[in-house]
Amino acid sequence: MRPELYQEMAELQAEHWWFVARRQILATMIRGLVPSVGAEILEIGCGTGGNLAMLATFGQVQAMEYDEHARRSAAAISGLAIASGGLPEPVPFEDGLFDLVCLLDVLEHVEDDGAALVRVKRLLKPTGHLLVTVPAYAWLWSAHDSAHHHQRRYTAAMLRHRAYAAGLTVCRIGYFNTLLFPLIAGLRMVRKLTGNTGDDSDAALPSPAINALLTGVFGFERHLVRHQLFPFGTSVLAVLSAAQEKYMV
Repeated sequence: MRPELYQEMAELQAEHWWFVARRQILATMIRGLVPSVGAEILEIGCGTGGNLAMLATFGQVQAMEYDEHARRSAAAISGLAIASGGLPEPVPFEDGLFDLVCLLDVLEHVEDDGAALVRVKRLLKPTGHLLVTVPAYAWLWSAHDSAHHHQRRYTAAMLRHRAYAAGLTVCRIGYFNTLLFPLIAGLRMVRKLTGNTGDDSDAALPSPAINALLTGVFGFERHLVRHQLFPFGTSVLAVLSAAQEKYMV
């Protein structure tokens, strides 16, 4: 990803509706996945560090990031030492250390996503979980995906297949960012039909009123995903485990 896009991310991640609401939804998903005391958490591909404060409310956080510019931003924001590493290698952590590993819009950047999941599985404690989010549907591909060096977009079935092939158990899988899906998908299709591919980034900050409205609509999904993920949406979410657990939708 280009350095200026990391700079944009660092500037927007505290207030942009997508980042704010996604953190609310992720926090809802994490509750119940980690021990109430002493949880060890790793975010792989932490970018400029926008999730680290939220993750720190659940336990002791470590982080890893491939890009040097993003590592500096994440360290400045979080006060943490951000490790250098990538997937499937190098990973500068010992196996079996973590109660929760997070791959939050990271797997789509990795050329060999299957090998990456196999590698991440080794980092989990026997009772640990892997939380994954990825962008959904190849037909939603846009200039944003190209600029951010995405290798692919996923369906839930595709991510489930990758997880099973890596020896992971699927505890929960489905979609989110569903309430805004018609608006987002409609805009993407209009751009394709008109030949207007749009900007390299979808992350421009709207007016305060629109930003608050979008944050409220997207963030409302946190009240729903605790019970049921959606059958469609702009993103796929999966809770995976190395242990044999009962499958949940």
